[in-house]
Amino acid sequence: MISEQRVFQAYYTKSEPIVSYMVDLLDLNGTETIFEPCAGDGVFIDPILKKFQDITIDAFELNEKACDKLKVKYSDLGNVSIKQTDTLTDMDLEFLCSMGGKYDAVIANPPYGAWRNTLDRATLKKRFNGFYAKESYSLFLYRSIESLNEGGKLVFIIPDTYLNLNMHKDIRKYILSRTKIKEIALFPSSYFPGVNFGYANLSIIALEKSSDYKSNVENTFKLIKGYKSVDELGSENLKHLTNLEIQQKNVLNNNGHIFLTNINPDVSACIKQSKINIGDICDCATGFYSGNDKDRLKVISKEIRNSKRYEVVDKEKITYDCSSRPLNGIDSDKIFVPIVKGGNIKYVKPDNWFMEWSKELVSFYKKDKKARYQNSSYYFRKGIGVPMVSSTSITGVLIENRLFDQSIVGIFPKEENLIHYLLAFFNSPTCNKLIRTINPSTNNSSNYIKRIPFIKPNVQDLNNITENVKQIIEQVKISGDYDLDLETKNNKIIKELYEF
Repeated sequence: MISEQRVFQAYYTKSEPIVSYMVDLLDLNGTETIFEPCAGDGVFIDPILKKFQDITIDAFELNEKACDKLKVKYSDLGNVSIKQTDTLTDMDLEFLCSMGGKYDAVIANPPYGAWRNTLDRATLKKRFNGFYAKESYSLFLYRSIESLNEGGKLVFIIPDTYLNLNMHKDIRKYILSRTKIKEIALFPSSYFPGVNFGYANLSIIALEKSSDYKSNVENTFKLIKGYKSVDELGSENLKHLTNLEIQQKNVLNNNGHIFLTNINPDVSACIKQSKINIGDICDCATGFYSGNDKDRLKVISKEIRNSKRYEVVDKEKITYDCSSRPLNGIDSDKIFVPIVKGGNIKYVKPDNWFMEWSKELVSFYKKDKKARYQNSSYYFRKGIGVPMVSSTSITGVLIENRLFDQSIVGIFPKEENLIHYLLAFFNSPTCNKLIRTINPSTNNSSNYIKRIPFIKPNVQDLNNITENVKQIIEQVKISGDYDLDLETKNNKIIKELYEF
C-alpha cells in the first residue's frame, strides 16, 4: 500500500520569511482573482487575506482531510472557494486553461515527486504535451501558468532541478517561450522547516504569463543565490549575494535550454562557445543490470564495502580473460566475469565484483523484463567508467575486458589514443567545474557528460599526459596508490588548455 505522504508529497510552508517573500513577489493590489492549486493548510491564503480581506481566492486541495479543514476554516468567507480535486486532472480547470486562463495570480508550494501509477503517468504525459510526468511539481507549474490571464503573475517554491536536468528540458523551453521570468532565488532546502527529502536545493520563481514570444526571449531576469539565512530572502544589496542578470534568449539557446548559474563567466562561456563536445568524440552508454543482483552478483570478499547482502564468489569459477568479449555468455565452468560498479575511485578499480555470465543466463538476461541487457556492443571494451552519481567530484576509472553496470556511464573514445588523456580529464578539477556548471546536482548521466566541451591537446601535451596516466595505472595496480605529482602535472596542463 502506498503511504499517504508518498501520494500527496505535501510539505507545508511553515517559514514566515519564505511566505512573506513569495506573497510580496505577487505585488497584489487587492482586485485580483487568486488561484492556489494545492492549498494545504492555507499558509498562503492567510497572509493574502490579511492584506486584502475581500480579495477573491479559488483554492484546490487533493487531500480530503486537509480540504475539509480548509472548508471549515474559511466557511464564513464568500470570497474564498475551496474545492477537493486534483489540479492536474480537474476538467473545469482544464476548460478554463483551454479558453486562455482566468486568474490574475497563482501562488503555491506544489507537491514534489507525488506518487502516480504507471497508467496515470502515461495519461498525464499525453495530457501535458509530453512533459516529464514522474515529477509532479513541473506539471503543476505548467498547469498553473496555463490557468493565468495574459499578464498574470505566478510565484512557486519548487526544487531547483528544473533549471538543469535533461528530463525538464520541455518545461524550460515552455517557460522561456511563454512567460517573462522576473526573478529566481536559489537557497538550500535546509531553509524549509521540518523537511527532509532528496532535493539538495530549492528555488522560488516569479514570472508573468505572456504570449509575446519576441518580447519574452528579449526579457532579462534576476537569478539570486548565496543567501546565508532565510531571513535574507528579498533583501537588497547584500555584498555576499550573487546577482546574475540573464537574458531568456541566452538560456533558450543553451544546449537543452539549461540555466548556467555558475558565477564564473569563463566556465559558462566555454560551454556556450564550444564547437566540439565529449559526445562528438566519444560514445557514452549506461551499463548492464541482471534484474536480480542479489542472486547473480557476487563479491570477492565480505570486507568489501556494501557487500553485506551478497554472497562471496567461488574463485575457481572466475574468468578474468574476457578479451574475446563473450556477449552471448560463457560455455564453461568459469561463469563469473568482473564488473565495474559505482563508487568514487580514480583511475583503476580492483576486481571486487563479479556477475554470473553463463550462456544460459545471458540468454535469459536478453529476454527478462527486469534485466537490462543494454548497450551490449560496449561490453568488455576499453573505455572509461564514470559513476552516475558522485559525491563531491566527478571521477573516472579504466574499463578494460570487464562489464560495467547501470550505475556507470561508459565513455568510449572514437580515437583510442585519447583514452589516457580523457581518463586524466575526467579526474581533473577542470572537468568537475564544467559538469557542475552544466548540471549542479550530483547526477552525471550520459546526457550531461556528452555536453562537456572537448579541447584537443597538442601532441606534446597528449603524450605527456598519456605517459603520466600509464604510470598512475601501473602504480595503482601494484600498490593501490599513486604519485600525486603526476596527477598535479596533468591537472595543470588541462587547466591551461581550457583557460579558466
